[in-house]
Formats: sequence, structure tokens, C-alpha cells
Amino acid sequence: MQKFLFVLGSSRAGGNTETLARKAAEYLPEGAQQRWIWLEDVPLAPFRDTRQDRVPHPLQEGNEQLLLDATLEATDIVIASPLYWYSVSATAKQYLDYWSGWLHIPGLQFKASMREKTLWGVSAAEEDDMFSALVDTLHKSANYLKMRWGGVLLGHGHHPGEVVDDAPAMEAAKDFFQSVYAK
Repeated sequence: MQKFLFVLGSSRAGGNTETLARKAAEYLPEGAQQRWIWLEDVPLAPFRDTRQDRVPHPLQEGNEQLLLDATLEATDIVIASPLYWYSVSATAKQYLDYWSGWLHIPGLQFKASMREKTLWGVSAAEEDDMFSALVDTLHKSANYLKMRWGGVLLGHGHHPGEVVDDAPAMEAAKDFFQSVYAK
């Protein structure tokens, strides 16, 4: 059974990126489970990389444990982040930074479990020629962990609600999650 984790990286609830992600979620395969987590609701402490100190990543608790558990339980992870300064949002980037720590937790086998998952992206921005760094961040993260790459659904919108006027994006949302599983 597919379990989709939607990680919402916007600083505003209900924005264009979330609207586009929810539209695509309407067309998930039958029986697929959905879990939505808005990163603003589960703030993380600043990430501290302890690898060079040869100290294991600290024990997980609170919001970090919640996000780790949700990540491991999912078959599909959807990073829904608006385009912020040409890449993912700060909260989405911080979530990805925590993946670095989770890679080094003794016995967790995070990298091995991520190989069984698909990584997707959803984003909206005012202009369509600005997405390359965001797409590269997500695609290269998937490649590094040897995850399946589902692709990125992109839409146009600056002011709240504008993405619904992007007919090509709304149409692409219908088939977006089918691309990997239809093969």
C-alpha cells in the first residue's frame, strides 16, 4: 500500500504550492494513504552536524522524532515548497538537513530504507524560469539516497490562489503521481 507523506514547506498555510499539491493528491492511486505535515507546525531546532566530531547524531525526540517516523513510514515523500530565493524554503531545507543526521544514527539504516521510496516535489512561483536550483536540490537528494525520482510538479502563482488559474499545471496535477507507478 502506498503511503504519501506531504511535507509542506511554506511559511503560509493554503498557499499556491499547497493548493497545487492538494489538487494532485485528489488523483492519487486508489487506496493510497496521505499524511500532511506543515513544517511550521513542527518546528525543528537548528541542525547541528556532528559527523566531523565523530559524535553520533543526538537521540531523536519531539518534532524530530515525529518527522523521522513519518519519513520512514512513507513509501512516497512529497516536498511541497514554494520557490524561495531560487530553491526550497528554509524549513524544507532544514528538514532535508536532518536527513544528514539520520544517515548517521547507528542501527537506523536510513539510507537503505530511503532506497525503497519515491521522492516528489511540488512548487509554485511567479516565473517559470527560476526553478532549476529547487529541482536540482530535490533530484540530487533522491539520487544520493538512490530513491526513485517522481519529478516535480510546477505551477505559476504569486498572490494566494493564483495557481488555480494556471490551466497547464492544474491539468498536469491529474497525472503527476501516476508517472512512476504507471510504468
